[in-house]
Amino acid sequence: MQYSIVQEAARIICEEQVTDYRMAKQKAAERLGLPTRTGLPDNAQVQQAVIEYQRLFGGEAYRERLRRMRRTALRVMRQLAEFSPRLVGGAVSGAITDAHRLQLHAFADKPEAIDIFLHDRRIDFDQDERRYRYPDGKEQRIPLACFEVEGVGVDLAVFAENEQRRAPLSPVEGQPFRRVDPAQLEKIMATEGD
Repeated sequence: MQYSIVQEAARIICEEQVTDYRMAKQKAAERLGLPTRTGLPDNAQVQQAVIEYQRLFGGEAYRERLRRMRRTALRVMRQLAEFSPRLVGGAVSGAITDAHRLQLHAFADKPEAIDIFLHDRRIDFDQDERRYRYPDGKEQRIPLACFEVEGVGVDLAVFAENEQRRAPLSPVEGQPFRRVDPAQLEKIMATEGD
């Protein structure tokens, strides 16, 4: 039962461009005629199935999208170097579809510093916020700058400068986000052909 839900949820994410894992699992269970309230698999299983699905069926379009997202992330991270940016999420793991956006964490004394930085470079962006949960159970709303770079969506979460070593929990793994710096991203990109 769990395996069927995982596989169907991965298919829904990849084919229907759903980015919410919980919604995909619920849809999968409904389509399979299974209960949606209990027994749903964890997000990490679905993420792994998305990666496998994309490797099998995504073809060159998937591989090129992932390369493009990572190249764009590296370029944006280099531009934002003074804010110690880190890449997180699907572009790190490879669990992406055309609906996914780059997820970056940056660090500044004041969130307005990022706004000024983007404004000075004439980068149009929308302000938003995202709720993050931490290992101690606390939740925090973090300012978000959302913009596009050559057709790739970027969500830049702006954490306090002293939050670099305190990563919030990834909604996929339930563990602190794996934050990848530019040098680590270059290493990941160097192995893309493997």
